[in-house]
Amino acid sequence: MAQFVVIGAGQAGCSVVARLRKEGFSGNITLIGNESVPPYQRPPLSKGYLLGEMSKEQLFLKPESFYRENDIALRLDQAAIHIDPVSKIVSLGNGEELAYDALALTTGSYPRKLPSSVGGDLKGVFTVRDLSDVDLMSPYFEAGRKVLVIGGGYIGLEAAAVAAKRGLSVTLIEMADRILQRVACSETADYFRNLHQDNGVDIKEGVGLAYLEGEDHVQRALLTNGSELEIDFAIVGVGIQPATELAETAGLKVEDGIVTDKQARTTNPHIWAAGDCATCQHNGELIRIESVGNAIDQSEVAACSMIGRDVVYKPQPWFWSDQYDCKLQIAGLNRGYTDVVIRDGKGFRSHWYYVGNDLIAVDSMNDVRGYMVGKRLIEAGKTAPKCLVSDPNADLKPLLRA
Repeated sequence: MAQFVVIGAGQAGCSVVARLRKEGFSGNITLIGNESVPPYQRPPLSKGYLLGEMSKEQLFLKPESFYRENDIALRLDQAAIHIDPVSKIVSLGNGEELAYDALALTTGSYPRKLPSSVGGDLKGVFTVRDLSDVDLMSPYFEAGRKVLVIGGGYIGLEAAAVAAKRGLSVTLIEMADRILQRVACSETADYFRNLHQDNGVDIKEGVGLAYLEGEDHVQRALLTNGSELEIDFAIVGVGIQPATELAETAGLKVEDGIVTDKQARTTNPHIWAAGDCATCQHNGELIRIESVGNAIDQSEVAACSMIGRDVVYKPQPWFWSDQYDCKLQIAGLNRGYTDVVIRDGKGFRSHWYYVGNDLIAVDSMNDVRGYMVGKRLIEAGKTAPKCLVSDPNADLKPLLRA
């Protein structure tokens, strides 16, 4: 009987094993995860879960009974430490070895941390990536406490929003000239800067962290502009790194992620990869997409390819972020944009990215209808006249029939 092994029990890993069974694969499936809980949603960790609006069980992607009922061996609290691609053996940290006929790497990513030389090892310094991170920092979220958020990307902004809603005193620093500099236009950055400032967050741009101080627990932050802050704790949101160590030691090609083809297969014919740890083919180039949508879609293509189905992955990038009462929805990739058209209506706003006259991406702030139309246009390779987009009263739906 065929032996399929999946390393990484997150969104991508769960999607692989679920799709394998849905497609009728009847062989043995083992899903290996290094956490003590079954696969769960990560986006709500820094939002609903941290706010106390979601229980741990509500985070689970599937009930634990799903794995039993579908005869999926769920190996939790286990770390895969080595892959022998010649003998097709996965070695676990407890000394056990698992043979495989097909292997999927869905190892995800891990947050960049502050080095110990600047106080990164002090107690009260947190990252936001997994359940244990949030469980550790949750007791600190008490009204009146002072928190420093390091990093003005979406992770940092989401953490700042939750802290502000919980009544904390929040300072956010961003070393670049502005927040969201790597991922969004200045218009989107302006929108979220104003939103956070209206909710009491002190945003300092063009200012980095020099170092953190404290006897054992962090107490102060010294910034690159020479100022000093008294703080109770700090949250580090300065990006993530793809977890590619297993792939590298197995001899797989890695370039800012495990290199995969259009079937999500790596440079080894018996190994696939999907999710945050993997690249994908998009418009003739290799890119890595950090999103739930990509984790699901690429993983399902990997599962089908593992059982011999002729499938091709065509990424349709989309993302979202919840901050205060704003639902940000993003469709497409804004790389190389030349123009941004603003659609500004009552209670909603969206920014439409163009290269020349070609629509490539949309940032929607509570503009659900605009997002829906923009997303479908981008996926179909169509565009939208700039004059129509800029009119908040214009009906965009007819564009879908053009």
